[in-house]
Amino acid sequence: MPPAIDSHPFTGFYKTHHHWLSRWLQRKTGCSQQAADLAQDTFVRILTSNREDQQIENIREPRSYLVTIARRVLIDHIRREHIERAWLDALSQQPEPVTISPEEQLQIVESLCQLDNMLDGLGTKVRQAFLMSRLGGASYAEIARQLSVSVSSVKKYMARATEQCLICLTENG
Repeated sequence: MPPAIDSHPFTGFYKTHHHWLSRWLQRKTGCSQQAADLAQDTFVRILTSNREDQQIENIREPRSYLVTIARRVLIDHIRREHIERAWLDALSQQPEPVTISPEEQLQIVESLCQLDNMLDGLGTKVRQAFLMSRLGGASYAEIARQLSVSVSSVKKYMARATEQCLICLTENG
């Protein structure tokens, strides 16, 4: 039989630090609702991590640990907002009005966020080349001209980005 929720190490950790983390995030965001959401996301990320039971009991500096995780959550949130804003801007620039349901918009933004995560850690030119090719339909020669590199560099960039995407899909799928 699983332990009672109140006796779980995470419960005490949450009760002890939730209010402090919410206030810290509110100072960073300027919005109490957004801070509350980000605090919850932070604790969910900790709770769903693979080694949560061992980590909670061994944390020596809980506030420092929480700030580290919360910053990552905040960065992810900001990145998602930027992607969503870019998508809406691109949609508004279409020559004809495009009607997309809220569900389809959510799926598209989720897919763009997944792609952004897959390409995370690659160099700027690698990311740009991949996005220009796959989302913009640019040829390798056009990409090479725009990035001031050779076509063979673009081929290497595309291979690196494709490999990264395949690795991420294999690990997560």
